[in-house]
Amino acid sequence: MTAITSLSFSAVNQSSSERNTFVSSLASRNLSFEGFRLRSVFSCHYGGVKASNSTSRTAIHCMSTSTDVPPTVSETKSNFLKAYKRPIPSIYNTVLQELIVQQHLMRYKKTYLYDPVFGLGLVTVYDQLMEGYPSDEDREAIFQAYIKALKEDPEQYRLVF
Repeated sequence: MTAITSLSFSAVNQSSSERNTFVSSLASRNLSFEGFRLRSVFSCHYGGVKASNSTSRTAIHCMSTSTDVPPTVSETKSNFLKAYKRPIPSIYNTVLQELIVQQHLMRYKKTYLYDPVFGLGLVTVYDQLMEGYPSDEDREAIFQAYIKALKEDPEQYRLVF
């Protein structure tokens, strides 16, 4: 059995044919290779392939200095549901979930920068959307959970010019 103790990634942006050659060379040596995925913004300075002594599995360890990877939409939704645990009537919940997705996509866009006019627009839309909600206290608690799930400051959105 062949063991690869280390591997240097000299260029992360290698062509697909080079990647296929690497994978096929591992396969030709009867190594167990479980694929891995790199994000396009991934920056790798060192990578290593280590073979376990007890099994034929290969573990791939890669250290990087990549930029902050934003949370997924599902993580943002999960943060919201953890912050606000009470049930929300379905007519409000459906629209809130869509609003969270849209705000998440805008919030984690690389060019995003908080703008007070945008904040005012968001608060106005939220207030109009939740106008008929049964409880004022719950309406504010939902807003707090909504903004905190996006890792922003709710007070910043409520500031008046």
